[in-house]
Amino acid sequence: MLRGISTMAVMSAAFVFTQNALAQQAAQDKTVRLNQIQVIGSHNSYHAGFAPSERKYLEMKNPRALRALDYSHAPLPDQLSGGVRQIEIDVFADAKGGRYAHPKIDAATVKAGLPADPDFDPGHEMDKPGFKVMHVQDVDQRSTCHTFVKCLTIVKAWSKQHPKHLPIFILVETKEGAMKEMPDAVVPEPFTPAVFDALDAEIRSVFKPGEMITPDDVRGTAPSLEAAVLAGKWPTLAKSRGKVVFLMDQHKAGPVYAEGHPSLKGRIVFTNSDPGQPETAFMERNNGTREEIDALVRKGYLVRTRTDEGTEQARTNDTTRRDLALSSGAQMISTDYPPSEPSQWTSFVVKFPDGLVARCNPVNKPAGCVDSLLEPKMTAREKK
Repeated sequence: MLRGISTMAVMSAAFVFTQNALAQQAAQDKTVRLNQIQVIGSHNSYHAGFAPSERKYLEMKNPRALRALDYSHAPLPDQLSGGVRQIEIDVFADAKGGRYAHPKIDAATVKAGLPADPDFDPGHEMDKPGFKVMHVQDVDQRSTCHTFVKCLTIVKAWSKQHPKHLPIFILVETKEGAMKEMPDAVVPEPFTPAVFDALDAEIRSVFKPGEMITPDDVRGTAPSLEAAVLAGKWPTLAKSRGKVVFLMDQHKAGPVYAEGHPSLKGRIVFTNSDPGQPETAFMERNNGTREEIDALVRKGYLVRTRTDEGTEQARTNDTTRRDLALSSGAQMISTDYPPSEPSQWTSFVVKFPDGLVARCNPVNKPAGCVDSLLEPKMTAREKK
């Protein structure tokens, strides 16, 4: 009987603690804004790596390329459950469908006398019209989700299962232009304003207005999006939890996307822009100094930086770039080796102390911000 009472007492105490923590979190959420946190992101989050014969073929033909591309990620839900709160998706326009359905590397491996690899697209998703997700056409096309809509649908399903999560930043890289290294590769369709309209339409087919934070939400009645950002108008966490934020990777694509949409009015994605422009709210500083990044963060901008590239840091356990990024105020710290996916060669991994999913931004956090109230620590199961 005493044991039963003791167990009930422990359960009751745990419940009270949980309720108290939730109350404290709700109070903090009213004061901490979206740009006042820091999260870990994954680079090319869809990347599934190479099949055996593809790998062997690249090892023979271009070992340097294989070395740089020799990483892969778990499916998106596993990454999110493992603590990632920023993902990156590369998209190729494919208005008619089938443009990328037959990668040249498949035929090349067979011609080289290597065994045929498993079909990279058994569901024939690449045959259908719509934006496709992959890294390099004809060479590196294996993805955990072949279409943009499929990737977004997976993220939304995870979001619905975890309704109190911190906002998920979705970085979109639009791929276009011919490959100089492979003249016979498929040439991607260019991203015009009309193609960007189609991109926005695909996003809206998955996420509804109340499920996203858009430039219109941040700008409000301010004269420009940048003016709102400089005035500290990013939404609080109380208004951001359970939502997604879309960001554009390439700097050069921004003006095309913004054409006809002053201050990104009516658009969904925050462009990678420069200070002083009416649409500026976000920028990348992948090789930025801490001083440069911190100055931008203090002004109110969102900043994304990277800790590693081309597998080099992960192979040698060079933490210089990682440590610089973690010491900065960049809100998104992107890596190929997030907490649940450490390097296969060394102990290299990018994570916050004590299993934190996120932390209060070291540069612009409000007084009294408590890291542990941002999001519960990963469970032992989620860390695996």
